[in-house]
Amino acid sequence: MKFARLGESGSEIPVVFDGDRRLDLRPLTSDVDGRFLADDPVGRTSAAIADGLLPELTDAGSLRIGAPIARPSALICIGQNYAAHARESGAEPPTVPIIFLKTPNTVVGPNDAVTIPRGSEKTDWEVELGVVIGRRAAYLDSVDEVDAHIAGFVVANDVSERTFQMEVSGGQWSKGKIAPGFNPTGPWLVTPDEVDAQNLELKSFVNGEPRQHSNTSDMIFDVRTIVHHLSQFATLEPGDLILTGTPQGVAFGGKFPYLRAGDVVDIEIEGLGAQRQEFVAWEAMR
Repeated sequence: MKFARLGESGSEIPVVFDGDRRLDLRPLTSDVDGRFLADDPVGRTSAAIADGLLPELTDAGSLRIGAPIARPSALICIGQNYAAHARESGAEPPTVPIIFLKTPNTVVGPNDAVTIPRGSEKTDWEVELGVVIGRRAAYLDSVDEVDAHIAGFVVANDVSERTFQMEVSGGQWSKGKIAPGFNPTGPWLVTPDEVDAQNLELKSFVNGEPRQHSNTSDMIFDVRTIVHHLSQFATLEPGDLILTGTPQGVAFGGKFPYLRAGDVVDIEIEGLGAQRQEFVAWEAMR
């Protein structure tokens, strides 16, 4: 099942895909948020469709695509989770998951313009598989428990500013990760029954030229390991978003230039959809 949120920022309408139709979920929920995702969203939605309770949103094709989940309470990211990306960053692959945090206001629609921060010279792209939590997870005893806590998967662009991240960071990465809009998400939330999370092709392009091309099978730490590991340190709440790392092929590796105003980034993950952002100068958005 695929869930989405359509409409202007702050006024998105929750919808579910039913073939070529987009059905309005508002008779069932006000949003695709933690409360909805924790309460059997597939079962309840399937029953509502069968009972004819969800009207078609006839103008869906003309509406902006928002992030497919409402603002999460936490956004936790895994660093250097592909060996080749770790090496292009000048590091050996980690032996335990590296984490950093992004702020909820980084989550925006998949095709929204992204503002290059004031003073930035090293804004970068990162295609990543996102994991959305559907059931509270704390101190999970084994990786076998993880699947019951996942609501679905999304495409995400972990936009980064490398000077802020590495050179003026004070040892923490989040300064380069938390500019508003630095986490385009979506277009859809796809439920786990439709996704083989460890066998998905990931790609990114800048101005139509290929940059990243890999598969989630190349992760150092797979999705179950990541969620289990995080649950030993944090309580993961329904609606929270976890980014699982990016493969090689980013500007930080030295092979490609950093982003400039007017550049267009396309990223896609097999079965989860595609997104496109134009990068704009900070001055143009004041």
